[in-house]
Amino acid sequence: MNPIQPPPLKNDCFALPPGVDWTPVEEAKARLRSALSTVVAADQTVPIEHARDRILAVDIAAARSNPPASNSAVDGYGFKGPVEAGAQIMELAPGRAAAGVPFEGHVGPGQAVRILTGAILPAGIDTVVLEEDCTVEPDRIAFQGPLKAGANTRNAGEDVTTDSPIFKAGRRLSATDLALLASAGVAEVLVYSRLRVGVLSTGDEIREPGQSASDWQIYDANRLMLLSMLVDLGFEAIDLGLVEDRREAVRDALNQGASQCDLILTSGGASAGDEDHVSAILKAEGQLTSWRIALKPGRPLALGMWADTPLIGLPGNPVAAWVCTLVFGRPAMEVLAGGHWREPRGVVLPAGFTKNKRRGRAEYLRARISETGDVEVFPSEGSGRISSISWSDGLVELGFEAESIEPGTSVRYISYAEFLRPSQSTDP
Repeated sequence: MNPIQPPPLKNDCFALPPGVDWTPVEEAKARLRSALSTVVAADQTVPIEHARDRILAVDIAAARSNPPASNSAVDGYGFKGPVEAGAQIMELAPGRAAAGVPFEGHVGPGQAVRILTGAILPAGIDTVVLEEDCTVEPDRIAFQGPLKAGANTRNAGEDVTTDSPIFKAGRRLSATDLALLASAGVAEVLVYSRLRVGVLSTGDEIREPGQSASDWQIYDANRLMLLSMLVDLGFEAIDLGLVEDRREAVRDALNQGASQCDLILTSGGASAGDEDHVSAILKAEGQLTSWRIALKPGRPLALGMWADTPLIGLPGNPVAAWVCTLVFGRPAMEVLAGGHWREPRGVVLPAGFTKNKRRGRAEYLRARISETGDVEVFPSEGSGRISSISWSDGLVELGFEAESIEPGTSVRYISYAEFLRPSQSTDP
């Protein structure tokens, strides 16, 4: 059977309606989400031991129940319950039941049998008393009741039952997901190909780390940051390198990206300046829409297509590139990869800072939780302060309406770990 190939994105998928200028963050996310669909093929069947961080292409059901049979949750003695309050004395049947060694004898009425954790309950046995609650002699035990039927046992299928749904398509599999699949008898899964994301830096002023640099030149921090983030997110990161501000060089790099990648990320060069060749060549030979988002940092976000390959043009300032990737790029890439768009979950905490903000735009402040449990922010809001990303462990999100923040004001804090957490469906 041929692999399932998704249709390409439409060339006008990122176009904004007439009259739209400054776009609020939530509206921009909604528009981006509605424009996107899966761009990778559902064409890889992998054993579950190789399926961590892969995205399911089909719904998965249990191949068998877990546990497959009722069993003991403790070491003790099994019998037919319930028993009443007071002293109980039971004759011991010869033998025992252990995990992997079922009991093959007969346990009669009023009898008990030695049973160990994980052992299948012998026929007619439905209750287990803990061994530490028993007085044991060679041929009998004594313990105090009452004990209800089913005590200290696990029912067959109490976790999952045969053919019951486990995960929906679009789920990115975690280590614990693999454990559940294994317990339900699932040995292999159909997954999407990994999203191949190329990262391109442009600029005459940009140098590679380790090269000599003049005062008017800077080192390429964005490309390394983005490539590392992509690996952490479970995508295939493809380094498209660093090119000079020449149209021919940019065109060659974009062609290379389109031939190798499912998505291209660019850093810088996507605005309207004289040397912004990414935007110039996309407008002339591809498709480009510049979204002016009511957001600080990172107002400009370029979205386009080059040779049927979607492209996200990130701001050149490192902090703006970081924030835009977290807020827009990360959930967008998950959708392109066959997964779900997921909004990060924040927690409400007291502010440990003062901030006056312009109403009508959202702001994301580099922040961390202090030892006293409030949120402190980096003292400078400059988009070039890369140290602020290392200093912080999350962002404070100040919404469209927020204007004045004082110490003690409730603010929404989102950890970087939450932004980067694998996208999961709300379904089982």
